[in-house]
Amino acid sequence: MPTTSSSGEGRPARSTRSKRADAQRNQQALLTAAAAVFVTSGVDAPIREIAARAGVGMGTIYRHFPTRADLVVAVYRHQVEACAEAGPALLADAGSPLAALRQWVDLFVDFLVTKHGLANAMQSDSSGFEALHTYFLDRLVPVCAQLLDAAAEAGEITAGTRPYELMRGIGNLCIGRDSDPRYDPRRLVELLLQGLRQPRSS
Repeated sequence: MPTTSSSGEGRPARSTRSKRADAQRNQQALLTAAAAVFVTSGVDAPIREIAARAGVGMGTIYRHFPTRADLVVAVYRHQVEACAEAGPALLADAGSPLAALRQWVDLFVDFLVTKHGLANAMQSDSSGFEALHTYFLDRLVPVCAQLLDAAAEAGEITAGTRPYELMRGIGNLCIGRDSDPRYDPRRLVELLLQGLRQPRSS
């Protein structure tokens, strides 16, 4: 009898864990879909467009994120984590540290394009915006530093570039992208990265 009882008690626990894992995966898929829509249509994109891309009903989105600001902040955090986790993975898999840095910067630009409009979405909560900015710096500056250090140690770029300055410069180049379809910051960002390269010895 004890064995049967123990087994019976274990099944609901496993079922609960499984449901939680499914819910977590569904929420991550929803955030990925929302981020993609924000890149193409901005943070004011219709919720129905996000729901269609995620393959869920609008009610599902509102159940997880009652307001647009809740959704925008969740996407922001989701992309910060994705950028932070991508740095070490790219260093391990890319052909060189400089290639890893270039790929990471490309992800970072995608993130910055999505990020525009965050301040407007949180206009009634300036303290929350400041907390998110601190979180952004705490998570991403060390990752950028790791990539820069690896590229410098490999002799691919000139040493001494500060990660915060590079990220700030890229951010400045991305300003205006969401309001002017004729402007693509990626070409200028590429020129910025070329300026980091170690001069070839003559």
